[in-house]
Amino acid sequence: MSVLEIRDLHVTVETDEGTTPILNGIDLTIRTGETHAIMGPNGSGKSTLAYTIAGHPKYTVTQGSITFDGEDVLAMSVDERARAGLFLAMQYPVEIPGVTVTNFLRTAKTALDGEAPSIRQWTKDVKGAMANLRMDPKFAQRNVNEGFSGGEKKRHEILQLEVLQPKLAVLDETDSGLDVDALKIVSEGVNRAKESTNLGVLLITHYTRILRYIRPDYVHVVVAGKIVEEGGSELADRLEDEGYDRFLDPGAPVEA
Repeated sequence: MSVLEIRDLHVTVETDEGTTPILNGIDLTIRTGETHAIMGPNGSGKSTLAYTIAGHPKYTVTQGSITFDGEDVLAMSVDERARAGLFLAMQYPVEIPGVTVTNFLRTAKTALDGEAPSIRQWTKDVKGAMANLRMDPKFAQRNVNEGFSGGEKKRHEILQLEVLQPKLAVLDETDSGLDVDALKIVSEGVNRAKESTNLGVLLITHYTRILRYIRPDYVHVVVAGKIVEEGGSELADRLEDEGYDRFLDPGAPVEA
């Protein structure tokens, strides 16, 4: 069993106003096979948590720890975190001109496994995963995310998840910008990956609509960089009805 443990995590970022605290003491444990949903209003620190786990240099950990299978994640480089089994599906996937989807995926798989996969089996696996995600086979020869629509970029993120088979996936607002059909297809991809590898999932979202397709075992509400309430899937249903007003300072300005 793989376990991600986050203890008393404090994170800052440099802004025009100086050093700004974003996370203010996050405690979280995610085990193999579990799906955890992180919910909260804009600016609460949800994406900061995702990128801190992945090792984005923009964010500075000032206190606390992150361990994965007992190893110190904060001491690892970004590629070491990936090889350890951590995966990040980005809210805004980047374009990589000059690198085809096929070469990108095979290079990543080789780096993870320490040896190149068999061409025949690899081609079969990638084609099968693309078909399940209803991706045009021609996308395999296109440059990574270059000219992709928002929905196509998100499908490509889940394609990576399915073929690279990490131990734990952090999905940062994977539902943003998706129409109903694309949301269902992407969600089904996440569910397939979980069923085939029993990976743990940390799903970050503003809304409950994706949770109709990916049912969380645990829901955590983050406000002002802290977890202010935890529960099961019923908490997400309650948030759908009530929103986040009860967690917020009524005199504070609302972020757009």
